[in-house]
Amino acid sequence: MRMYDIIAKKRDGGNLSKEEIEFFTKAYINEEIPDYQVAALLVAIYFNGMSVEETVNLTMCMAKSGDTVDLSSIDGIKVDKHSTGGVGDKTTLIISPIVAALGVKVAKMSGRGLGHTGGTIDKLESIPGFRTSIDRNEFFSIVKEAGLSIISQTGNLVPSDKKLYALRDVTATVASIPLIASSIMSKKIAAGSDCILLDVKVGSGAFMKNIDEGIKLASLMVDIGESVGKRTIALITDMDRPLGKAIGNSLEVIEACNTLKGEGPEDLTNMCIELAANMLYLAKFGNLEECRIAAHRVLNDGSAFEKFKQMVKLQGGDVTVIEDNKKFDVAKVSHEVLSKDDGIINSMNTEICGIASMILGAGRETKESSIDYSAGIVLNKNVGDKVKKGEKIATFYSSSIEKCLEAEKLLNMNIHIETEAPKPVPAILARVTRDGVEKF
Repeated sequence: MRMYDIIAKKRDGGNLSKEEIEFFTKAYINEEIPDYQVAALLVAIYFNGMSVEETVNLTMCMAKSGDTVDLSSIDGIKVDKHSTGGVGDKTTLIISPIVAALGVKVAKMSGRGLGHTGGTIDKLESIPGFRTSIDRNEFFSIVKEAGLSIISQTGNLVPSDKKLYALRDVTATVASIPLIASSIMSKKIAAGSDCILLDVKVGSGAFMKNIDEGIKLASLMVDIGESVGKRTIALITDMDRPLGKAIGNSLEVIEACNTLKGEGPEDLTNMCIELAANMLYLAKFGNLEECRIAAHRVLNDGSAFEKFKQMVKLQGGDVTVIEDNKKFDVAKVSHEVLSKDDGIINSMNTEICGIASMILGAGRETKESSIDYSAGIVLNKNVGDKVKKGEKIATFYSSSIEKCLEAEKLLNMNIHIETEAPKPVPAILARVTRDGVEKF
């Protein structure tokens, strides 16, 4: 078998066989074929796409390219959740304890943030002492005891995805739906859970900019999951406005804790109830309405917050800062951003909010960049809110006033205040299952 022939076949619009996909993924991992040939294949895939069968085969080859996790020693149904990335998205910190408080296990591997989107691992590491790098036996032990554990991805989990993504990044082929789907689902399948909930975000703060693109990606990922025996559901969620009020690592942990105490922002609370309900539904806890009621109950009675504290303690974190958020490190500088006009916030570029937070020090431009856990933004106003000239829109937290002023200039250019309110948009735009698409 020759790589030349595989490239030519896909270039001409053909479908690659399972054997051909296995050949190039294994050969690339073993450095038996050069980058330039794989790059040529990625470009051909970008322009000609892949069938569902091809994408499933690519996903499974990638999933099996390194370590896989066997969760069978943990009793019960294990549910995983993946978000395609957003701004202010701290839902994993909230929904995992909700689900665990109701007896459904969450053994989750998460990633770090890059660019304008935040990473769950960075948020957890803002808790003093919290360990995200732990061995597999301890990981399993924590899940068995607490019902949940969130750790960083292992170095050899889906190595083929790491190599392929690095090449996609420099060949302008990242925005290929089959390649995105196989990248995401290979990691979820290798992580070993029985069920997968996908949170596919669309809008100005997301990679997918509109609902049609989001549904196309979600439908393909649901097909992949179901075809390999994983119960899979995707929710298409709005990212044309930041989720909640906090953007930045320790700020988001504080907001997550408040939400787990039943004191969180309404939009974030409602989103988490719906995500948790769908995770519970996948685990056959009950019908969707029963799952929503149960999720509300463990938020209101404090048992979800207790689960979060239990996980933090077992992973070495300082529980006292979770119980008293004032103990978190405070940024050296705080700076208020004031409204320039009277009116209603009609729109806000969510990606720019994420970039502003990164400028303040809360994110990283490259994988090697360091982050300031205390930096970020607390929004006092969001899309649809009335404002008066001189009224506080946001508070910035950073290590220097210069960073605050740079971020303020960027944010002001991308907040649009008008006389009319924007058209209401539901937080959850659609639900995708193996039976089809339901739009809201």
